[in-house]
Amino acid sequence: MTEQTAARRVVTNMSLSLDGRYARPADPHDMSWVMPYAVTDVARDHLTSLWEPATTALLGRVNAEGFLGFWPTVIGMEGADPRDEGFAKWLVDADKVVLSSTLAEAPWERTTIADRPAAEVVEDLRAAEGGDILVLSSASVIKALLAADQVDRLALTIFPVFLGGGPRLFDDGLPAGRWSLVSQAAGEHGTLALVYDRVR
Repeated sequence: MTEQTAARRVVTNMSLSLDGRYARPADPHDMSWVMPYAVTDVARDHLTSLWEPATTALLGRVNAEGFLGFWPTVIGMEGADPRDEGFAKWLVDADKVVLSSTLAEAPWERTTIADRPAAEVVEDLRAAEGGDILVLSSASVIKALLAADQVDRLALTIFPVFLGGGPRLFDDGLPAGRWSLVSQAAGEHGTLALVYDRVR
C-alpha cells in the first residue's frame, strides 16, 4: 500500500572533523582518526538510534567492502559492546543495496547490486515497503542524494579534530533549503551527535 510506503525516510549518517572533512587528504581510506571517538557512548547511541528504525542499508562499494568485511566479525566477539553487536547483527540481517559499476554480483547475503544513480535507486526503494533507508558513511552516495534533495534525515557525528584538508561532504551548489534540529548529544572527548530533518 502506498500509504505505508510513503513514509520511508532516507537517513544519511556521516562522521566529520571539526573542519568539515570526512577523510584525510593523503589517504581517504584511513579512518584511524575516527576510532577514538567512534567508540564513545554518544557515538554508539547515535548509531543505534539510526539503525533501529531502518530495514535497508544503502552503501557505496568501497564502504560495503569495509563494513561487511568487518562488522560480521563483531558478532560473538569477546568483550564486544552490546550496541556494536546489535548493529553488526542488523547489518547482516538487513536488506543491503550496494551502488557499484564494477561488481557483477554481491559477495554478501541479502544484497542487491545497483549500477544506477543513487537518486533513482532511492526512488525505487521508497516505492517498496519497509522502514528507513540508512546510508552508512558512503560519501559519494550521500553527496549524490543531497544534490538531488533526496535526504530526509541528516545525521552527523562531529569529532573535535582538524584534518587540515581532504574532501568535504557539503559541496557548493547544493539545493537551498532549511533543516530542523531533532536531536543533539555531546559526549566524551567532545564528540557531538546531531540529527537534522529536512523541512519541506
